[in-house]
Amino acid sequence: MSLTLVRDDFDLFFRVPFEVYPRDTPYVSPMKSDLRRYLDPTKNPLLKAGGTLEGLVVLRDGRPVARATAHRHPASNARHGLSRSYFGFLDAADDPEALRLLFDAIEDFARRHGDMEVAGPFNLTAMQQIGLVTEGFEHAPFTDMVWSPPWLPARLEAMGYAAGFPMSTFRIWPQQANRDSLLTPGAQAILDSPDWTFAPIDRRDFKVRLEEARQCLNAGFDGNPMFVPLSAEEFDFQAGEMMWILDPALSSVIHYKGEPMGVVICIPDLNPFVRDAGATYGPRALWAWLKMQFRPKRAVIILYSVKPEVQGQGVNPAMLWRVLGALKARGYRECGGTWIADVNGASLRQFERIGGERLHRTHLFSKALT
Repeated sequence: MSLTLVRDDFDLFFRVPFEVYPRDTPYVSPMKSDLRRYLDPTKNPLLKAGGTLEGLVVLRDGRPVARATAHRHPASNARHGLSRSYFGFLDAADDPEALRLLFDAIEDFARRHGDMEVAGPFNLTAMQQIGLVTEGFEHAPFTDMVWSPPWLPARLEAMGYAAGFPMSTFRIWPQQANRDSLLTPGAQAILDSPDWTFAPIDRRDFKVRLEEARQCLNAGFDGNPMFVPLSAEEFDFQAGEMMWILDPALSSVIHYKGEPMGVVICIPDLNPFVRDAGATYGPRALWAWLKMQFRPKRAVIILYSVKPEVQGQGVNPAMLWRVLGALKARGYRECGGTWIADVNGASLRQFERIGGERLHRTHLFSKALT
């Protein structure tokens, strides 16, 4: 039985999880067109700005059995004093030899670029999915969450990778959530004040709200590990297509005297559609979309961020209180919350107060290169 490493063959790269994961696993692929766009050096602003990427696939007897990207984020390395290459979009069969060949290529990529460390999974930037699932393998992910099989953590550890930067994803039930637990004195004062207003993110004012959201995100996440402020082009690349799926009742920018101070982006969960469509816009997609209309409604909170000058004043709980009310009023049965790092104790406590259940435990795996 022979192993072969193939570089930059997109069709093979896309096929891997469909070849190696049984159909009843919770895995949901990115849409094929989105994945192609992310990995295209002529379209992705990260790669256009000097980032480098290789798409790696391992074949066993001609069948794709493992994949990952090997890539660099030069601006993140410079900003955070790192000498690091990343791997992302990791999917693989339980095949130690294939994984060893894959990670030999990833580590070779890092050495060729002069880096001293490899870390991942990290799907290109800190604004996309990061982490490997280490608990909660039985739970299906919401949009913008990862799922990975239970054999991968042990296989990475056997190759010298150590788990760090622990994170959690969450699920809440809007119809039963303890919404009023968010009404701190600060949050109540904001909701009662005419100086604080909520501007919905809708199609009519989408470009304006998107730029305000970017400003709030960059300011609020400025001190976070691995984060690099996003340019308007980068943010539009990642969030621009959201306009077509928004429920405007769920996402908003909060203003203080007309100035944007915080943002919460909550969208309908598209993963059931993507899974049923086979992650492609083909004959199955229309059937999958119609089927989704008759399912219980699910949503996912993609991000929320508050500018530093008003942090600790009740803005976050006020935004979440409003979102939970909208989710309940519009009949959403479940809502996911994408990854929150353990170091972010305030956000973890907020989800716990409203009755949030931990869905997945995830970690970033890293290895120093000799």
